[in-house]
Amino acid sequence: MSKFNKYLPVFVVLMLFSITSSTSFAQNKKDLENKKKELQKEISLTNKLLNETKKNKELTLDELVKLKSKITARQELISTIHQGIKLVNKQISETQQNITSLQNELEKLKQEYAKMIYYAYKNRSNFDKVMFIFSSSSFNQAYKRLKYIQQYTEYRKKQADAIVKTQQELKEKIAQLEIDKQEKSALLSLEEQEKQKLALEKAEQETTVQKLQTKEQELKSDLRKKEEAARKLQKAIEKIIEEEIRKAREAAAAAAKANNKDPKSTSTTSFPMTPEAQKLSNSFASNKGSLPWPVMEGVITDRFGQHPHPVLTGIVVNNNGIDISTTKGAIARAIFDGEVSSVAIIPGGGKVVMIRHGEYLSVYSYLSDVYVKKGDKITTKQHLGTLVSEPDKAKTTVHLEIWKGMTKLNPEYWIFRK
Repeated sequence: MSKFNKYLPVFVVLMLFSITSSTSFAQNKKDLENKKKELQKEISLTNKLLNETKKNKELTLDELVKLKSKITARQELISTIHQGIKLVNKQISETQQNITSLQNELEKLKQEYAKMIYYAYKNRSNFDKVMFIFSSSSFNQAYKRLKYIQQYTEYRKKQADAIVKTQQELKEKIAQLEIDKQEKSALLSLEEQEKQKLALEKAEQETTVQKLQTKEQELKSDLRKKEEAARKLQKAIEKIIEEEIRKAREAAAAAAKANNKDPKSTSTTSFPMTPEAQKLSNSFASNKGSLPWPVMEGVITDRFGQHPHPVLTGIVVNNNGIDISTTKGAIARAIFDGEVSSVAIIPGGGKVVMIRHGEYLSVYSYLSDVYVKKGDKITTKQHLGTLVSEPDKAKTTVHLEIWKGMTKLNPEYWIFRK
């Protein structure tokens, strides 16, 4: 029994390692596959939006922006595929190590079993076993010899079972190795295809930039209009926030006076909130990174913060939120429960809906028709209005901003990353 016990831990370790490794590999593989599918879906949607844009005879900045977005998604897709290749390579290496270990273990088991068969052949007579027991000098010795024979027989059975199981596991590992190699080959081929597409898209981007550079004055004029609309929107938002803070402070002071309490001192840039508003605010904050998109489908074509203009050299543009390009006729929807603080019209920004979520505010611009009004209670994903579609540019965009008090936040960190 001692020899079999010597091998038993090896089988346990191999089995546990195999199970843990396979589970981890399957989870990582699933995550990468999901990410790959989402990126492919995003590229497909961007292609659809680009095709609509290209129907116009005149080249626009929006076409370049969508092309750049597709290139970014393509680069991320290539990176994801490469991660998949590295993961499969790791799995292949681990499988090969497992195969080597199993082959060595199988050889040891076979050698040990061969020795047992040889010993059993030399002592194959049942009479010899009986004589072995009855020739004992005492009952205690006879009992020990009987137990030895029983244990030896059981050991032989377990040894034979171990050989069969090891052979089966080895066969499965070899089959898995072949599958992994085929998967690696397919991923390498896909990676090469995507790199070729990326090269073509970069060449197209360069050509588009060169063509747009000839329209510098027009681009500068469009930029000034967009910046003016952004300033008006920001002033409107700040005014609404200041007004809401003022009202909230007055309500808090009135409530404190009615209860014969001293009103608590609060910042002029933060909301004194009721327990219900605080609960809503906390709930909004706890959902950071998992809030739904403000449209059913779309592609981020202008990101938060300062970044160089895609065409005009030396010019830095600033975005207080993010712009999401979507399909014609798309509807804007709320990213969380709340109450409509304002519905306004901003020249250059269309109709704007602002929703308060406790101390947070979400802002939706470029709407043509609005389905809600000030004071309405809103639920997550509730339709707010139809987005403006510019037929001359085949452009449909929603502009999303998120504020906490008077502080602008990056919406990309709050909505679910596809």
